[in-house]
Amino acid sequence: TFRGYPPYFGYDFLRRAVCRRYERFGVRLDESEIFVSDGAKCDAGNFAEIFGDAPVFTADPVYPVYFDANVMAGRRIFLLTADRSNGFLPLPSNDVLPDSVIYLCSPNNPTGAVYDMGDLSAWVSFAENNGCIIVFDAAYEAYIRGGEPHSIYQIPGAENCAVEICSFSKTAGFTGVRCSWTVVPKSVVSRGVSLHALWSRRQSTKFNGVSYIIQRGAEAALSEEGERECEKRISYYLENARMISEKLR
Repeated sequence: TFRGYPPYFGYDFLRRAVCRRYERFGVRLDESEIFVSDGAKCDAGNFAEIFGDAPVFTADPVYPVYFDANVMAGRRIFLLTADRSNGFLPLPSNDVLPDSVIYLCSPNNPTGAVYDMGDLSAWVSFAENNGCIIVFDAAYEAYIRGGEPHSIYQIPGAENCAVEICSFSKTAGFTGVRCSWTVVPKSVVSRGVSLHALWSRRQSTKFNGVSYIIQRGAEAALSEEGERECEKRISYYLENARMISEKLR
């Protein structure tokens, strides 16, 4: 039963399980477009390596890795105000430069704000029309309780301009175990170059894959039984949040 180096991009059994999860949202992906990794934080930061000198836009406030990783990469970074005036969800504007990289996080960390179909469609349309790439962080998608999209690929056209990062840490408690995935559709092209090919090259050069036993655990978390258990824990967290919010008000 010895296992050596795992496949760079993840075992087929886990990539298939991830694809099945997306099918519940009405999204069909090819297994080869799923890249298993050791954490959403790693991928959110490592994507900064493959975009050359593209300017970067990200919300303020948001998960700091988007900003810090691109500072380390020496890029120009622009902050999009997220406050009470816009529901903590910035929308496209003339301030966003063409051919830029746009980090979106929905539900947002730390505000919890969630893009609806209309607002997320506005970002996808803007990215398609201006040659931008969206890096969409969906690490908290399992906490959505309304009709908002769980994946950016529920928006037509997103497969041409967006990559999506998701994590087992926030749903199945993999914070110390480390496992996540990133979706890079083969149809996403930046400045004439396939992002799928670039990310494949980056991962196979700098990453040795997630261990077999952890990937089997992740597969179990995506099973029907596993998702039921995860849902119970998420509901417990949400009830705690409701009580804290109620008492503070």
